[in-house]
Amino acid sequence: MSRPRSRLALGALGAIAAVALAGCAGASPASENTTGAAPEQHDHHEADTRVALTYDGGVVVLDGDTLETVGEAELDGFLRVNGAGDHDGHVFVTAEDGFHVLDTGLASGAVEFTGEVFEAVAAGHATPHAGRTALFDDGTGEVRVFDTDAVGTGTLPEFDTIASEAAHHGVAIELSDGTVLSTIGTAEARSGVRHLAADGTELARDERCPSVHGEGALKGEVVMFGCEDGVLLFADGAFTKLDAPDEFGRTGNAYVTDTSAVAVGDYKTDPDQEGYFLSQLVLVDTAAASLSVVDAPAEYTWRGVGRSAHDDIVVLGADGSLTVLDESGAVQDSWSVIDAWESPAEWQDPHPGLRVVGDIAYVTEPAKKRIVAVDLHTGEVAAEATLDVIPNEFVVVGAAGH
Repeated sequence: MSRPRSRLALGALGAIAAVALAGCAGASPASENTTGAAPEQHDHHEADTRVALTYDGGVVVLDGDTLETVGEAELDGFLRVNGAGDHDGHVFVTAEDGFHVLDTGLASGAVEFTGEVFEAVAAGHATPHAGRTALFDDGTGEVRVFDTDAVGTGTLPEFDTIASEAAHHGVAIELSDGTVLSTIGTAEARSGVRHLAADGTELARDERCPSVHGEGALKGEVVMFGCEDGVLLFADGAFTKLDAPDEFGRTGNAYVTDTSAVAVGDYKTDPDQEGYFLSQLVLVDTAAASLSVVDAPAEYTWRGVGRSAHDDIVVLGADGSLTVLDESGAVQDSWSVIDAWESPAEWQDPHPGLRVVGDIAYVTEPAKKRIVAVDLHTGEVAAEATLDVIPNEFVVVGAAGH
């Protein structure tokens, strides 16, 4: 059984982190603000966005409209990036020693790490939802949950802690009623999801989701988790399992909006497949509790799917195409936006990626150190830039917590 959640301040975090990190590699070097100018407060608007791209050595931040570089912050190691979900455009940069908070300058005018580091043995998923953010440490199974808008002060916010039954690559999400969904697993296998009360008491569990991975919150706060044989849904206190049509039909990532009852997932039918290209998508109608599989317009990777402001599905193909589908999987528009590319040898290797905000699709082309912003109404390139670094993962954040 899990222990009750407790609220800890910064001093307690340090004690936990010291034990958790014992015997691990040292922390990454201190980052620096390389904007070349002193921080300056300025007003920002709801439509303002920033693009934060990782590279080997740090993160570069671009203006979301012009794609001009606004700043850069250095950090060693392989980096991942997730939007913090707050109203000032912070992001979590996942590094060897934990989750680093990066200010993209949306409100402050300065691109720099704030000094807040949620230390972790193996930092994993960061999940903001309903004003609360959950950080999952794969190395311990511990989840830290805190107010989404509390980041960016330079001091770690107070947080609740949730213990998993064992360390595993997992994910957690706090719902609007204060209860939490958290995955079940070990380092060897994962099996399902627990529903926990605000005091940590287990309310329900469902272990019909082998290799559970990823989550997405849809319209009506229906939450979807991917399984290797379908998907697991949670709504109104109850779990529902939807089976895949194939014996092995793995969904690992959910692409959702909070205005649509239809979730999109990646879909893989061959557990021994080489490379990372996929050729089908899974469509989950949570209102009808139904699941269907459709052919993708082109081969893609997990980095190549997004949702538009109209809940359409956007797919970046390995042939360089950007295709818009409706929620039934029917093609609406398609344009060629970058050159064709090959599957990465390892999933961490730089390869083209897609992020959709509103009606703009941002597409990276690492082979050319290039990023483009495409208008999904016309297919025209609204902005483009050539970078000084090879972009890897990226995220788009804004004043409304995009």
